[in-house]
Amino acid sequence: MEGLAFQLLHIPKLALLPTTLTSSSSSSSSFGFLSPKQQILLLPRPRHRFRFRFRTSSNSQAQSLPEEQEQEQEELLTVSGDSIRDRFLRFYASRGHKVLPSASLIPDDPTVLLTIAGMLQFKPIFLGKIPRQVSRATTSQRCIRTNDINNVGLTSRHQTFFEMLGNFSFGDYFKKQAIQWAWELSTLEFGLPPDRLWISVYENDDEAFHLWSHEVGVPVERIKRLGEEDNFWTSGVTGPCGPCSEIYYDFHPERGYMDADLGDDTRFIEFYNLVFMQYNKKDDGSLEPLKQKNIDTGLGLERMARILQKVPNNYETDLIFPIIEKASELANVSYSISDDLTKRNLKIIGDHMRAIVFLISDGVVPSNVGRGYVVRRLIRRVVRTGRLLGIKGDGKGDPEGAFVPIIAEKVVELSTHIDADVKNRSPRILEELKREELRFVQTLERGEKLLEEKLAGALSSAGRNGTVPCLAGEDVFLLYDTYGFPMEITKEVAEERGVSIDMNGFEMEMDKQRRQSQAAHNTVKLSIGNGANIAENVPDTEFIGYDSLYCKAIVESLVVNGDPAVQVSEGSNVEILLNKTPFYAESGGQIGDHGFLYISGDENQQKAVVEIIDVQKSLGNIFVHKGTVRKGVVEVGIEVEAAVDVKLRHRAKVHHTATHLLQAALKKVIGQETSQAGSLVAFDRLRFDFNFHRPLLDSELAEIEVLINGWIEDAVLLQTKVMPLSDAKRAGAIAMFGEKYGEEVRVVDVPGVSLELCGGTHVGNTSEIRGFKIISEQGIASGIRRIEAVAGEACIEYVNSRDFYLKQLCSTLKVKPEEVTARIENLLEELRIARNEISAMRAKAAVYKASAIASKALLIGNSKQYRVLVECLDDVDAESLKSAAEYLVETLTDPAAVVLGSCPGEGKVSLVAAFTPGVVDRGIQAGKFIGQIAKLCGGGGGGRPNFAQAGGRKPENLTSALEKAKSELIATLSEK
Repeated sequence: MEGLAFQLLHIPKLALLPTTLTSSSSSSSSFGFLSPKQQILLLPRPRHRFRFRFRTSSNSQAQSLPEEQEQEQEELLTVSGDSIRDRFLRFYASRGHKVLPSASLIPDDPTVLLTIAGMLQFKPIFLGKIPRQVSRATTSQRCIRTNDINNVGLTSRHQTFFEMLGNFSFGDYFKKQAIQWAWELSTLEFGLPPDRLWISVYENDDEAFHLWSHEVGVPVERIKRLGEEDNFWTSGVTGPCGPCSEIYYDFHPERGYMDADLGDDTRFIEFYNLVFMQYNKKDDGSLEPLKQKNIDTGLGLERMARILQKVPNNYETDLIFPIIEKASELANVSYSISDDLTKRNLKIIGDHMRAIVFLISDGVVPSNVGRGYVVRRLIRRVVRTGRLLGIKGDGKGDPEGAFVPIIAEKVVELSTHIDADVKNRSPRILEELKREELRFVQTLERGEKLLEEKLAGALSSAGRNGTVPCLAGEDVFLLYDTYGFPMEITKEVAEERGVSIDMNGFEMEMDKQRRQSQAAHNTVKLSIGNGANIAENVPDTEFIGYDSLYCKAIVESLVVNGDPAVQVSEGSNVEILLNKTPFYAESGGQIGDHGFLYISGDENQQKAVVEIIDVQKSLGNIFVHKGTVRKGVVEVGIEVEAAVDVKLRHRAKVHHTATHLLQAALKKVIGQETSQAGSLVAFDRLRFDFNFHRPLLDSELAEIEVLINGWIEDAVLLQTKVMPLSDAKRAGAIAMFGEKYGEEVRVVDVPGVSLELCGGTHVGNTSEIRGFKIISEQGIASGIRRIEAVAGEACIEYVNSRDFYLKQLCSTLKVKPEEVTARIENLLEELRIARNEISAMRAKAAVYKASAIASKALLIGNSKQYRVLVECLDDVDAESLKSAAEYLVETLTDPAAVVLGSCPGEGKVSLVAAFTPGVVDRGIQAGKFIGQIAKLCGGGGGGRPNFAQAGGRKPENLTSALEKAKSELIATLSEK
């Protein structure tokens, strides 16, 4: 049952609520609790049959109830992760908070790699850089943190993906209301026993201590004063900051108050953090009160679920455990009876899979840099952990199939109440995971080969030096981080070969990575500088550029080299803020307009001229016109005539509308699951990045061009309208990648072709585009393709230039245009034959030189049985040097070692080593040997134990490098 019917049916059950809801510890509070009617409205509203049931420790009164009434009470107190999220948002919505959606995991903030906190989307508001749209808000924010990745599964609470429930005040309420509502939410809405809740406050925050102790009624022995490291939040070296207050749940109140440590994970868990953002930290470290005091809170959904569902850790809640069960099924193990290591591995998969699915859903594609590296690392960790658990195949009969997509299906199933778009994007997510896993399996196999090489090297080195064989810590880390080899597997394989591993070296490399990860992923940088001061004095810019490319405006502010200015003279670069403008500011992939600002003098003579070469949005919706004063002087407060370059604006409009048509054509040709991953709309071209796993065929590119040029020929009239975001989504409008939308959005509709949310400028009719031509299609990252194209005037220019080059080529080759391809193919074949003949002649010459130096071989060893030849062959190229070495090693009888070097060109060194079996048996491997020699020449290389090549960039060091090679061979082969 739902809604009012459910509430009315259970009115008589008010007596069944836990007695802790009206405990004496809070009855004296001046805040008071809600009325009985409000209590009924806040009762849980079950929507599903949940796995877990919560019963408070003070249900003893209910023990005498009839069995069916007790069962009804249990169902009333049933709780799930989804219901916790819903109840939190409804709780604050009923207190005047606007429920806002979660921001993307890709933050609209260049200082942060991923969204790591609920406050991130409100950072500009906290800084005062943009005006608040609401005075208070509440969200359930998806977050990613990987700085503690190695603690996942090891502790009860560390996760890479989590949801942070938050309530925020932007200059509205402050400490008293924040504390009041946090207590009511915890004890009334969620029914936590007050005597199990502990509070921490900043050591100098007497106000918070008083509110908790005297107003709420928390006993002082359960309020801890903590220092700056624990309970004072700072955004960075400077900027907004303030004391914190945290609420902890006590799992073991029987341990009493003495020596209680809130950092003891076995007893306490911090689930709610209240940040009182009331100061600005200045450059000298001093604090000054903020003009606008803010509230920033975070309640960990998974932590609250753990408490209410009475499970031992976050992973066993209904938010994660179904994923663990799926992994257990594939691994053919039972979680409940597994050992600690197996449970930890299952927890790692359960946690990481949520992070992976939501990252890819939000547009992150696995790669080796930035966000892409984060998701790739998580996928690889899941793959290697699954292999460690014994997962083989996809669980559907294919032993070579991918298992990660199978587990991902469970994450998608659980995502409905977190982000409904995940299900719509699931085909692309699952396909991406399949490709990445199968690709990584091959990497793992290469890692196995590398491990074998490292072990052989450790054994060989120990044999020569008479030491205990040990695998270097940096090698263990390389196998772990690059090839996905768990340290445990490396250690097990090494021990089987009698090789120990350098754990200290491995831990040093791990610590280095952790520090780098923390620096990259766990810092939210906020600052208050000149920009904020300017923002206080300058209102948002009125944009009229959709309807007009000319207007008169007032100069509101001038900025030179980042500092405000009153007057700017001729020749200076300047940033100008106007009260209104026809200039489009760069956004949505479209670059800013170019044009001029004119200041008229007497008799309409131009007194000053400013050339505008870029326009950017700053501090919210303030347009910054960047340019150079070409004539005269510009002053604050003066009137200017703002004129956009009409031709360039038209080029931008053509390319922007063509970008929409391109996305529509791609979805028709290669599938609806493809989505935008970036774009550029410039005057001379357009660029469109999209998710796809392979290069497009020539036939597909041709089909895309035909579709787009057909829509252009159809002369479709565009329709632009402003509507609520919810209505636009229901209509099926596509959001532009990386854009942030308010409640009202601009929708650009090409009827029957495309419907997108877009603030860019567009043509009125597709016929204005005139023509469309793709000029390139290429991969720019794993799973990301890029198309560059031209339209309109740029398309005509492109075709004309290609025609000019073709005419020149035809003239040079003395052929018709249709004969160019055949003629070039013939020339290439002739060139190939000539090169082969030259190469053969060079090889013969090198062999001839080799035969002349064969007699220089030294006889080494007690019985003079080893032949060593180390020589320089001047300017012989690398391939011919190889032929010479092969000839010599065949001419000299076994055992023999040949090392040759040459300088085939300026700044180039070629080296080759060829060893017979008798030399290799002495433990000298050509690949490793020549690689070390090449380092002396500023290069490197390697190869097989019997034959290897290398190169370098320092010819001046070749003589000494060859002398080094000769001395080492003589020394090694002379040993008994």
